[in-house]
Amino acid sequence: MTSRSGIALSESQRIAWLRLIRSDNVGPVTFRELINHYGSAEEALERLPELAVRGGARKRFRVASVTEAESELETAARHKGRFVAIGEPDYPPALRAIDGAPPLLAMSGSGDVATRPALGLVGARNASVAGAKFTAMIAGAAAGAGYTVVSGLARGIDAAAHRASLAHGTLAALAGGLDRPYPPENIELYRAICEDGGVAISEMPYGWEPRARDFPRRNRLIAGCSLAVVVIEAANRSGSLITARLANECGRLVLAVPGSPLDPRAQGTNGLIKQGAMIVCSPEDVLEALAPLSQMELPIRGGADEEDTEDLPPAAPDDDDRARVAEALGPSPCEIDDLIRFTGVNPAAVQLILLELDLAGRLARHPGGRVSLI
Repeated sequence: MTSRSGIALSESQRIAWLRLIRSDNVGPVTFRELINHYGSAEEALERLPELAVRGGARKRFRVASVTEAESELETAARHKGRFVAIGEPDYPPALRAIDGAPPLLAMSGSGDVATRPALGLVGARNASVAGAKFTAMIAGAAAGAGYTVVSGLARGIDAAAHRASLAHGTLAALAGGLDRPYPPENIELYRAICEDGGVAISEMPYGWEPRARDFPRRNRLIAGCSLAVVVIEAANRSGSLITARLANECGRLVLAVPGSPLDPRAQGTNGLIKQGAMIVCSPEDVLEALAPLSQMELPIRGGADEEDTEDLPPAAPDDDDRARVAEALGPSPCEIDDLIRFTGVNPAAVQLILLELDLAGRLARHPGGRVSLI
């Protein structure tokens, strides 16, 4: 896999990108569509309020200011961090390949570690001694073979994975801001990761306290950064199973360590194996599974490139087009191609109408590029 390739943003572009992703209702997919449609973040920022009004927004649309963006950049610098854009050399290449990849990552630590082929290791917070020991064996073997070990800084399995790979460089994905590591008992481990050759990433702003709903986003970062994800001890309805599902949606290999049917911590992993996950009985099983994956060139699907934007035909939807699209949408997710065929509206116009609805807070985006009306 090619690593550390890309072109750095100028400082003014970085500020514009940060303003755009921090503005109301602009998520990764919407960000990419705006850049592709208008050619630059600066131009998209000018159009945001107008688009939101046309989409039916009922309150004033908030566009993040230059001052806010500059303040966040200054906060990052104070914490020895930075913001890395999706097209820049330090951005994790595997993460760049997923649909809806974060356009900007807050990053602290080694960019080299972030761009190496990576293995995700996740599991129970209330890990057993055996589970933590086996995690350390896998993490140590993978790190020694040149892979970056990725996990979520949680108690138990995550912490064991980070500690075992610390000497070679490990990646911690956070649910909150990089100045708000969680849980508190792993703060020293977090500092060691950032200061001793590892790296931490987050798509959340500095100062953001992690909430329960932020952890699935953190789990998606783990899955997206990794070529494969190993689950070690996970109960039913565990957050680790969410990571496994997201890894599968990202096209990543999912591996699981079997356990005793009498141990609740093994119910989730045993279930993954029944569903087709690759069984892991030794660190060598993981290395053998990784070997062919590390030679693959991943397709780039989530980018937003200001130098090579999509050449869309002119789109000028009228009110009838907007009404047809809004009426065709409902609470059930549908494919955008199906929406275009059903309404007969120009594809570029449909994309713009969806942007308007999204910025107005009326559109929900789902995996696989599907959409529904809120």
